[in-house]
Amino acid sequence: MTVTLAIAGAGSRGRSHARHAQASGARIVAVAEPRAEVRAAFAAEFAVPADNVFQTWEELARAGRVADAVVIATQDAMHAGPAVAFAGLGYAILLEKPMAPTEADSRRIAEAAEAAGILLAVCHVLRYTPYTRVLKALIDSGRIGDIAAIQHLEPVGWWHQAHSFVRGNWSTEADSSPMLLAKSCHDIDWLMHIMGERPSRISSFGSLLHFRPENKPAQAADRCLDCAVESTCPYSARRIYLNFLAKQPDKWPITVLTQDSSEAGVIGALREGPYGRCVYNGDNDVVDHQVVDLEFAGGATASFTMSAFTRLEHRKTRIFGTRGLIEGDGVRLRITDFLTDTDEEIDTGSSAAEAAGDHGGGDPALVAAFLEAVRTGDRSHVLTDAASSLDSHLVVWAAEEARRSGTVVSLDRV
Repeated sequence: MTVTLAIAGAGSRGRSHARHAQASGARIVAVAEPRAEVRAAFAAEFAVPADNVFQTWEELARAGRVADAVVIATQDAMHAGPAVAFAGLGYAILLEKPMAPTEADSRRIAEAAEAAGILLAVCHVLRYTPYTRVLKALIDSGRIGDIAAIQHLEPVGWWHQAHSFVRGNWSTEADSSPMLLAKSCHDIDWLMHIMGERPSRISSFGSLLHFRPENKPAQAADRCLDCAVESTCPYSARRIYLNFLAKQPDKWPITVLTQDSSEAGVIGALREGPYGRCVYNGDNDVVDHQVVDLEFAGGATASFTMSAFTRLEHRKTRIFGTRGLIEGDGVRLRITDFLTDTDEEIDTGSSAAEAAGDHGGGDPALVAAFLEAVRTGDRSHVLTDAASSLDSHLVVWAAEEARRSGTVVSLDRV
């Protein structure tokens, strides 16, 4: 059986999922995308029939069920409408994270999927990497005893923060969601997956420390192309994007700026579009660093740090057990055995490529697992269903409550 897919939202993530799906044997038969140039390029790449090329997800829904499954990769605030509608039409759904910016809409999605009896998988791709699978098996085997504590770092990357969370689509909470939900719900979900339970208490601290108007240099302009101090700024759009143009002109992040991957095309996008703006203009409001502390019912703890001020690379984790220690970098694991006082290093087979690429192999593995579940009807291939994803989202919202209120939040109520 060849699984057929419709794509709602043909931006960077929608296109990436479509490519992975096609590589896994699926056929892309429909697309909905409001931007005419992006829509046309997507339809051409995947040979989508003209009758199944739509401007909006609503038009796609009105066409009825034209595929076995649908990928919903619209903007965060636009997930609930299509998810509920496509569930009602009987589509299996691969839903980009987060489910929705609010608890109410996330519950609507989960309830619609349950009522329709359809498969819904949320794109918490970190669960699907070879690295995570090896790590989870080690922990579940009792190799390091009981987990006492976890330290986990998400290194967002200085230019990635500027690209996506200062200049880009996820720069303001009103248009997307808090940083912890938009970017780091992956990590909260991953920590719960590793622990095998959700926490009982949570606290959090974080702020928008640097990307603020008061930190704008005196001679800085509103756009990097016009700026007298651009050459001394680490967040120079000219430097960031021309460097990427030289290295990977047909890949993210260049493809987010423009379909014209010439130098003139990129310069034109920086002149006119949002990605050429000064990072200190004050258009953004999401945090650029945050810590979250989790306490579990048995007394174990986990600490999570998200920081913009890093290289963009794989997550770093230390897991402290009662019989051993595991240190991981997203590709390799080093295990210290307390009994023998020896170390063992394991190469997990995860991709060592740039972390922004395919999430260490998580993206293609997620898509392949979803397609196999659709093809066979065996939902055990999916590790991130609506219920488990909603559970981790609830922890994120509790962390945001703790950060804003300066309190420790008990999760008994959620």
